Amino acid sequence: MSDHLTTQELDAARAKYRGEIIPAPALAVIDAEIEVRRVSGLEDRALKPGRVAPDFMLPDPKGRLVRLHSLLSQGPVVLVFYQGGWCPYCNLHLRGFQRALPELKKFRAQVVAVSPQLPDNSLSTQENDQLTFPVLSDVGNKVASRFGVVFQLGEQLQELYRQFGHPLDLFNGPDGEQHLPLPATFLIDRNGRIRLTHVDADYTQRLDPDDVVAKLSELAE
Repeated sequence: MSDHLTTQELDAARAKYRGEIIPAPALAVIDAEIEVRRVSGLEDRALKPGRVAPDFMLPDPKGRLVRLHSLLSQGPVVLVFYQGGWCPYCNLHLRGFQRALPELKKFRAQVVAVSPQLPDNSLSTQENDQLTFPVLSDVGNKVASRFGVVFQLGEQLQELYRQFGHPLDLFNGPDGEQHLPLPATFLIDRNGRIRLTHVDADYTQRLDPDDVVAKLSELAE
């Protein structure tokens, strides 16, 4: 029986950051941004189950190109868009998928993580989180845009990230300061069809890997 450990870890991190670490004025900026994204209908623009996932080719940290269709020829793909290695919730989520790999592999499923980070920063994420699945660089959010999960950051939030030591222009390149992907997870079957979509305007809310395993189990019946 699944224990949703990743969700438990995310809940604990959220309580700690909101309760002990992030000052109240900064929380007000963050919460206002989340609300703007929610009322904008951004979540509704993400590709829905039943749609065919657009093919793409992106580089891994060593410059090798990874193509979605090539991976799908081997089995389902769990495509995880994350904001960057500077985001603690992203790191918890990715480590959760690493932990779930043995279960996912029972269904021949692979995980692919995509962020707008430059390849060197993707390498840091892969090494720091000890990830054995592909971590790809979508500089400029071109692929994330095709999946409908890109948003523009307000100036106050950009400044807040700089104050927190997260200069997005350095992490993502000079054109990568203003846009990020909403954290999103897509389960794509071997035929390229999306079978599960999770996207939330609140970047602390993620799809638990156990729920992906459960969906794969359901599809296999």
